[in-house]
Amino acid sequence: MDKLRIGGIEFSSRLIVGSGKYKDFATTRDATLASGAEMITVAVRRVNITDKNSENLLDYFKDTQVKFLPNSAGCVTSEEAIGLFRLVREATGIKTIKLEIIGDTQKTLYPDVIETLKACEILAKEGFIVFAYSNDDPIMAKKLENAGAGAIMPLASPIGSGLGIQNRYNITFIKDAVNVPVIVDAGVGCASDASIAMELGADAVLTNSAIALAKNPVLMAEAMKNAVIAGRLSYLAGRIPKKPYASASSPIDGLVQL
Repeated sequence: MDKLRIGGIEFSSRLIVGSGKYKDFATTRDATLASGAEMITVAVRRVNITDKNSENLLDYFKDTQVKFLPNSAGCVTSEEAIGLFRLVREATGIKTIKLEIIGDTQKTLYPDVIETLKACEILAKEGFIVFAYSNDDPIMAKKLENAGAGAIMPLASPIGSGLGIQNRYNITFIKDAVNVPVIVDAGVGCASDASIAMELGADAVLTNSAIALAKNPVLMAEAMKNAVIAGRLSYLAGRIPKKPYASASSPIDGLVQL
């Protein structure tokens, strides 16, 4: 009953995975299916889904229910991203997209939020369902929502760093600021990072490197699946308040006197 809904699309899984950095397309498929994810991101500039005359990732998923989420990794301006997604829609019919425009391509891979905001507004008006990758800023998150984003994707830490969530408060601030789903993206390094993101109230988690570069990608994918489920259940259950001192599990009233 606890479904994730984005832009009129409903998902049972709250884990989204990426397709980059795997040794081959077969491993990508095996790990994705083990993760239980119903959506996989594809960097169109790096992974082929548009040229039907070359090895195509789409072919490895044609007998599955996994949906493709093309992203604009490699784009550094709004114009590049907009043009790319128009080509993708023409070639594949896909209009659900991950908008990713990088400002610092050399070191941090942090997003250019100004260019992202410009592209989001145009693409949303053209009927795209935009998953907007951004920094962990609640102000920008609200601006992206107002520009038409269907989901906000704040980074946990730099892409591929594996550092986990560096500012937990900002994730909760973003969750409070917007009404669209919040998907923690970038920097997840292990299953516990995914679980923490969900316990903070994130609606979903996206991870790529943590699975693709693991010693056993399929096993790590399964771990991520279970971590997201556990974190979501923990969030819904409601954690106990934190206290500075001990609190006995059993009451002291009515103790037997010895």
